[in-house]
Amino acid sequence: MLEAFIHSPRVAYFSMEIALRNEIPTYAGGLGVLAGDMVRSAADLMLPMVAISLVSRAGYFRQRIDEQGRQQELPDYWQPELWAKPLDAKVAVTIEGRAVWISAWLYLVEGISGGKQPVLLLDTDLNENTAEDRELTHYLYGGDNCYRLKQEIVLGIGGVRLLQALGFSIFHYHMNEGHSAFLGVELLRRHAHPANEVRSGEPHYDIPHVREMCSFTTHTPVEAGHDSFDYDLLNRIFDSSFDIASIRQLAGNEALNMTRLALNLSEYVNGVAKSHADVSNKMFPGYQVHAITNGVHPLTWAAASFHEIFNARVPGWHHEPELLIRAECCISDEEIRNAHLDAKKKLINQVYDLTGIRLALNIPIISFARRMTAYKRPDMLFSNIERLKEIAKKYPIQIIMSGKAHPSDAGGKALIEALHGYEKQLEGIIPTVYLPDYNLAIAHGMVSGSDVWLNTPLRPYEASGTSGMKAALNGVPSLSILDGWWIEGCIEGITGWAIGSLTSTNGNDAIDLYYKLEQVVLPLYYHEDNSGWTKVMKYAISKNASYFNSHRMMRRYLIEAYTR
Repeated sequence: MLEAFIHSPRVAYFSMEIALRNEIPTYAGGLGVLAGDMVRSAADLMLPMVAISLVSRAGYFRQRIDEQGRQQELPDYWQPELWAKPLDAKVAVTIEGRAVWISAWLYLVEGISGGKQPVLLLDTDLNENTAEDRELTHYLYGGDNCYRLKQEIVLGIGGVRLLQALGFSIFHYHMNEGHSAFLGVELLRRHAHPANEVRSGEPHYDIPHVREMCSFTTHTPVEAGHDSFDYDLLNRIFDSSFDIASIRQLAGNEALNMTRLALNLSEYVNGVAKSHADVSNKMFPGYQVHAITNGVHPLTWAAASFHEIFNARVPGWHHEPELLIRAECCISDEEIRNAHLDAKKKLINQVYDLTGIRLALNIPIISFARRMTAYKRPDMLFSNIERLKEIAKKYPIQIIMSGKAHPSDAGGKALIEALHGYEKQLEGIIPTVYLPDYNLAIAHGMVSGSDVWLNTPLRPYEASGTSGMKAALNGVPSLSILDGWWIEGCIEGITGWAIGSLTSTNGNDAIDLYYKLEQVVLPLYYHEDNSGWTKVMKYAISKNASYFNSHRMMRRYLIEAYTR
């Protein structure tokens, strides 16, 4: 089964989460969706990779929202045997002084040209393990710090050992966020200098060699996004054969910071947008953080109706998305509008199936779908509810929102509850719906069928963002704060519109949001000659979708990170 993959040298891509398909809930949000898009592009481009993640049998969580708008979390169990093949190889890692055995499931991602990429989903639910250890790969981002530390040992150390046991030849390791940084520790163990050759005061490990083998992508300027563990906990849980003092030198004295560990064990480090690289260089002085701006997988995120017109008018777009630059001249206005109307009808039907609410085809849909947390500011659109109503009297609108709050994020849950309150306040004036249990299928419907994609993060906490890129692929312009990718993608009035400036404050952002809606965006949408709006739709495709795609991103990783 693996013979076709183990003979050629490959890049090992480690990610705590990965979005493979809607039926496989091994992802929590944007990080996992990006990982899935990277692997899909690698398959399309026939780049030699193997991805390593966790099987997450209980998923992230299923979101249920009660009548008051309160989020409830339920396990999201799936059956790996329905989608993946079990592998015979088993390896062990030491946790709390005992052996924890790890196996894996093989899932194959197939590309458009026949390329295939193996994805290994690590699993500790084995008879050899204790009941407690069997659950280590059940809950994505579940449990306490102790559980998370054990998971990251399984991912980083267990993943490297399993690749070796299966016979993979790895020429480069890519850490997608710091969750997998222990892979560098395992590589240090493998490349330790013989004890009799180490002089007093010299390092025991060949750190330069390990650094040359590794790349690291950091994804967030939010402090909570960088895992940190107490050394007392590490001493209790970690394999005693490792030199904890050396780890402390690489990961920080006060606490083991997984981002710091990854930074010190990677020769190439990058952020996920130009602005994020600038922020990261300030966060981590002394390190050089490059920029490879994120992208999305074209074939996955374009609606079926756009597949048809792209195939007809821009042949080869799915392999060379840069060809979409021709969209503004090669696709007629009527074709663009008809493709969008088809996607919009499907979204309206999807909303009806999920909520029983029927939205109108002739009224613009403004959509917002993000992880629900304070810095995303999902309530900005409702910060002056009377102002919003006044705008809607002149220019009717419809609003769709969706997103999950992390189970431990009380503020995020409160925001969901508040949004449901606004929904009730707007009843009969502005149709507003909140779609529960945000997933790949809901995301696909929203990014392709909406008319305006709204994004309102607090600067500079949007590292990149990719939902607006997906929308652009479907001719849906963004109305967004200038942060993350939108600093690069926004050409005012051409590809969409900026909210505020690079330095405006929270209050001014809200004022500008209402101004842009009332004076710019909605008048253009409702203009009797809709050629102006259609032109923006075309430019979103030709200027943004042609560049912000995962094919371009993977080619840059290959050249700048993997084979430099």
